[in-house]
Amino acid sequence: MKAMAQRTWDPAEVLELVELPTPEPGRGEVRVRVQAIGVNPVDWKMRTSGPLRLAARLIGPKPPVVVGVDFAGVVEAVGPGVTRAAQGDRVVGGTNFARGQRGSYADTVLVREDQLCRVPDAVDIAVAAALPVSGVTAWMAVVDLGRIRQVPPADRRVLVLGASGGVGQLAVQIAKLEGAFVAGVCSTKNVEMVKGLGVDLVLDYNQGDALEQAQPHAPFHVVVDCVGSYSGASCRALLSSRGRHIMVAGDEPSAAVQMLVPPFKSKTILGRPTGARLEPLVAAVAAGDLEVAIAQKLPLTSAEDAHRLSRTGRLTGKLILEP
Repeated sequence: MKAMAQRTWDPAEVLELVELPTPEPGRGEVRVRVQAIGVNPVDWKMRTSGPLRLAARLIGPKPPVVVGVDFAGVVEAVGPGVTRAAQGDRVVGGTNFARGQRGSYADTVLVREDQLCRVPDAVDIAVAAALPVSGVTAWMAVVDLGRIRQVPPADRRVLVLGASGGVGQLAVQIAKLEGAFVAGVCSTKNVEMVKGLGVDLVLDYNQGDALEQAQPHAPFHVVVDCVGSYSGASCRALLSSRGRHIMVAGDEPSAAVQMLVPPFKSKTILGRPTGARLEPLVAAVAAGDLEVAIAQKLPLTSAEDAHRLSRTGRLTGKLILEP
């Protein structure tokens, strides 16, 4: 198998194409021939610093270091005991270094069957590959941690900070599917795009402080911060008595501090994809209820270029790598 990898954990190293042994699936494992890979900020953050990088070094597989989580493709082989996947199935999933698995920047991945969700023929494989981290994170922010279903429909009010980003776009749409009033924050150039997602109110941060603009429309049951630079105290001030402030990929020390501030309404999240968590997302895409924007498709060998683009924070759709 071929993969884009670093030879060591040295953050100065670049990703290069390497040849690795093709793994044979063991009990409960599935080997997938990868056709598309979704790029996420966590992919390049894991190469440089932070708690995820430390965890991957301690409990992940030994170098060469293959990063990446999102993938979609076709089942190539299954191990003993596998009942939910068969050779030839179109599937989507996410790798998990905590299980000793290499990342998804490769033409082949080996995962357990509970990490996979079948992809209907009607769903484009690149769109499926864009769902695992971003989609699961958005779903958990609104439905699981945000607990939107625990309040009456009239009280379902959601504010999404960074509504034009990969997670933000999906959070907006998921909140609308749950019957919520949704306010989305973005820049002037993305206002029309965010309107197209179905938001009830667009707040343009180029026109003044976004949280001050949101104040007249409070209280919100969920405030989803997909940017990471907003004041935790100001976000919590916009919440209802049972509301939640969700910080997406809050891997900065300040995010951990926010979680310790009474009344403990702030939570940090980076969704870990599983087959069960992906099922409602794939179903929504297949039904036409959820749209995923693809910004650009690049060959797998352009992984470094993809990371440079991702670091700009200016993308309004997902980057996809194709082996």
